[in-house]
Parts: sequence; structure tokens; C-alpha cells
Amino acid sequence: MVNWRAVLVGFAVQFVLGVFAFAIPGVGHAAAGLIGGFVAGWLADDGLWSGAVHGLLAGALGGLVVAFFVLLFGFVLTATGFVAGGVLGFGVAVFALVAFLLLAVDSAVAGAVGGWLAAR
Repeated sequence: MVNWRAVLVGFAVQFVLGVFAFAIPGVGHAAAGLIGGFVAGWLADDGLWSGAVHGLLAGALGGLVVAFFVLLFGFVLTATGFVAGGVLGFGVAVFALVAFLLLAVDSAVAGAVGGWLAAR
């Protein structure tokens, strides 16, 4: 069963660290995903697999929020006539999907480590 408290705390850690990660682009956001996934896996405290699932869910939630704001930004640009909608809409959708997946994968790995360490 999913421990939603662990997922939400992991997401909150990712979000807070992600806001401050703009100081170190790329590295900071990856670290935010790793630490948030680790926290989610640690709080789940049910082994390797459960930690990976909880880290994945925390990262997916973070990725979903990022993808939402990227798509919203793309729609605003398209609606205002700033850029051509078709090209930007497809590019933004692909970027949002890649960001969604990347934020979830590193969190799942870190969540597995956190779950494994917590269960020991």
C-alpha cells in the first residue's frame, strides 16, 4: 500500500530544494530529485521495492507540476500570438514529457536506496 504521507513529504522536499536549485542549474535540480526521492523512500520504511515506488511517485508528482507550468507557459505564449502555436505546442509537450520522466527516474533510484537503508 502506498504511504501518501511519504510521497507528499518527498514531493515537498523536492519542491523546496528545486526552488533554491536555480542557483546551480542542472546539478541543483538533479540533487533536489535525488534528495526528495530518498526522503520518500526513507519515510516509506518498507524495503527496496517500496522505497523505489514511493520515490517514483514523489518524483512523478514533482515532474507533473513542472510539466503543468511548462505547458501553461506555452499556451500563454501561443494565445497571445507571441509565437506560432503548432510548433511551440508540440515542442513544449515533448519537453514537458521528458522533464516529467527525468524527474521521476532519479527519484525512484534514490527512493530505492532510502527504502533499503531504512529497512535495515
